[in-house]
Amino acid sequence: MEKIAIFGSAFNPPSLGHKSVIDSLAHFDKILLVPSIAHAWGKEMLDFDTRCQLVEAFISDLLLDQVELSLVEKGLFTPGESVTTYAVLSQLQKQHPEAELTFVIGPDNFFKFSSFYKSDEITERWSVMACPEKVKIRSTDIRHALQNGSNVAKLSTKSVTRILQDSELYTII
Repeated sequence: MEKIAIFGSAFNPPSLGHKSVIDSLAHFDKILLVPSIAHAWGKEMLDFDTRCQLVEAFISDLLLDQVELSLVEKGLFTPGESVTTYAVLSQLQKQHPEAELTFVIGPDNFFKFSSFYKSDEITERWSVMACPEKVKIRSTDIRHALQNGSNVAKLSTKSVTRILQDSELYTII
């Protein structure tokens, strides 16, 4: 049975902290990176398509065949509503009916997990794995550095850094 890790995040932008989580998931057959299309708690983010381009650049730098971008949230999105983890996992299970799915969650969200929509049903149907970053670099660190005109080369991968520094992303948020 194929084992798939579902790693959802704003990826606003992808960081070396995200990479350190992915490195911990190497034992999975497939790792799906699922950018959130609309943040459940109303966090400001770059538009979805731009963040997906950053995730694609990030994935290309990882050089890991089992890591893929999933656009599942785009198909589930209704304007004005958030896409729930339950809806994402249900849809991905339909797309991969024979697979064993594991929802990967950061420690910050792990403590809030009971407030997730249908959290009990999620834990009945799927595995949930708390996976802290081994590298303490957050997307917030990158956004702040860019807003201050600082170099972000040590905060994300090479291609993401190049895109961020060649554009004016995050400098006007």
